[in-house]
Amino acid sequence: MKNEEFKEIALKIKAEIDRAQTILLCCHPSADPDSVGSVLALMHYLESVGKKVMAIRGDDELSKGLLTLPGSEKIINKNFLEIDVSDYDLFIATDSSSSDQVTKRGEMTQEMRNKTTVIDHHKTDIGWGFVNCVIKDSPATAQIIYDLFEVLGAEITSEMAKCLFAGIYADTGGFKYPTTSRHTFEIAGKLVQITPDFSKVIFEYENSYEPENIKYLGLALSLIETYFNGRVALSPVPLSEMKRLGIKAVHTFKMEISNILKSVIGWEIGVALTETEAGKTDVSLRTRDADKWDVSKIAKALGVGGHSAAAGATIYKPLPEAKDLLLSTIENLYPELGKR
Repeated sequence: MKNEEFKEIALKIKAEIDRAQTILLCCHPSADPDSVGSVLALMHYLESVGKKVMAIRGDDELSKGLLTLPGSEKIINKNFLEIDVSDYDLFIATDSSSSDQVTKRGEMTQEMRNKTTVIDHHKTDIGWGFVNCVIKDSPATAQIIYDLFEVLGAEITSEMAKCLFAGIYADTGGFKYPTTSRHTFEIAGKLVQITPDFSKVIFEYENSYEPENIKYLGLALSLIETYFNGRVALSPVPLSEMKRLGIKAVHTFKMEISNILKSVIGWEIGVALTETEAGKTDVSLRTRDADKWDVSKIAKALGVGGHSAAAGATIYKPLPEAKDLLLSTIENLYPELGKR
């Protein structure tokens, strides 16, 4: 997106904010630091300009690491469908490529869509809000929000800087992913100037595991299967084993099983399949070569989306059926991999 076009959209967002008195923010399902960091940075800014803001956690419980971010104690434990939309003049949807990525528990009403401003970086986002700021080559929604604050002339506080840094750091894989740019490092440098203890943010997030996190990691790694002549690695974790070990869905969110799988030479695509509820299987997809094996296409075929190198979906089927659907989808999209 060109600078002038971005400034034009930023001013539209400012106009929406100026008109609103009450503003709703919501973390996406299986929230990560980019989701929560973006929500909290916006919350701090909106409160500073006199707006009444409610930030809600959304569908899923937040992991302990996310609760270390400044302002996280203000996030209300409600999902989107528990909110009366008539109470809000504006909904700012961050890091959500579709309304399904705001909540998977039901449909968003047209009334709420008409009040929705979208700020996102997913390549599968078609611009589903009333106002849309979708920059598909940005590595993180938090980076877009930083640029938005720059256009608006917002004062970025230490709390805001920590939230934005966490989002950028996590969604770039610690500045390792291909979408990380010179601009990303420039922003990170500016945020570090504002909050010199930025390393504490990273330490607290990365060192906040519970015993159940490690149990899940061990379980997932013990169940690895390979398909397509050893080029696709899967870790299918059944609900029965989750229950046996006392593991809940929240304990799976930051364990990066699919990232571990794709780090193995020869395993081109890594997939974590976790049955978190009866008839519900969460899917996390990663690839070593996003140009050759675009996993967002797999996720989109399964009903959600994401990025070329990293994507996810939820399949509302038991694990065996979900696994079969996933493998069939990969086989259809990438016949060059051969038969499963």
